[in-house]
Amino acid sequence: MPRRAVAPLTHVSREGMIWRRLVVRAKDVAFLKGIVEAHEGLAQVFAEKGGDLTLAAPVGREAELDELVRDLAAEFDGILPLEDA
Repeated sequence: MPRRAVAPLTHVSREGMIWRRLVVRAKDVAFLKGIVEAHEGLAQVFAEKGGDLTLAAPVGREAELDELVRDLAAEFDGILPLEDA
């Protein structure tokens, strides 16, 4: 049976959450996701297609998420932070 894509964030309330969108090379997605997961619950990573990502975190952790996004932008060649979703 073929797998079907499911739209991300369908079970997450937008209330109380902040969002940051990033575009990275597709080959960097798994590594980036591992880095985010290593930050002990800071954010969830949702991938639309290829390297088009959305990071979602609780509002109270906005400063931490923004710092992580800045660090990732410095670490990954070709990363592009986009406006909040």
